[in-house]
Amino acid sequence: MADKVILTKAGKEELERELRELIDNTREEVKRQLTEARAQGDLSENADYDAARNRQAEVEGRIKEIENILSNAEIIDDESKSKKGGNKVTLGSTVTIKFVETGKEGKYMIVGTVESDPFNNKISNASPLGEALIGKVVGDVIDVKGPKKVYKVEVLKIGA
Repeated sequence: MADKVILTKAGKEELERELRELIDNTREEVKRQLTEARAQGDLSENADYDAARNRQAEVEGRIKEIENILSNAEIIDDESKSKKGGNKVTLGSTVTIKFVETGKEGKYMIVGTVESDPFNNKISNASPLGEALIGKVVGDVIDVKGPKKVYKVEVLKIGA
């Protein structure tokens, strides 16, 4: 049996949108490219055909990957946590923290590994920071074991 994949409601909706786009548009575009490449003749030395076949494999692989993720998804209730705020950091929480050493603040949403997007401040519950924040409350100062050193963060706010 496959492992459960943790997703927020928004993450699930984004994957469903991507799946629809791949099935409805991208797959059809790749089929058209294959047809055009076949029409060029000799397939043994046809770079366009090879490229279209590679793209087809990528698209079909991604479709299967998303279908697998969605079939094993456990949806967490992130919206109510973000709106109400909570007293503890959990999956789906939005957390404002202060890096003690630098004084800089950051706002992060704790999500499952599939949705993780550090560039958009969505950090995985399995990342060092995400793991350290789970279960903490406002005012907690915690040690985070980063790849090169341990650093301290303080939980300033839980919620939007």
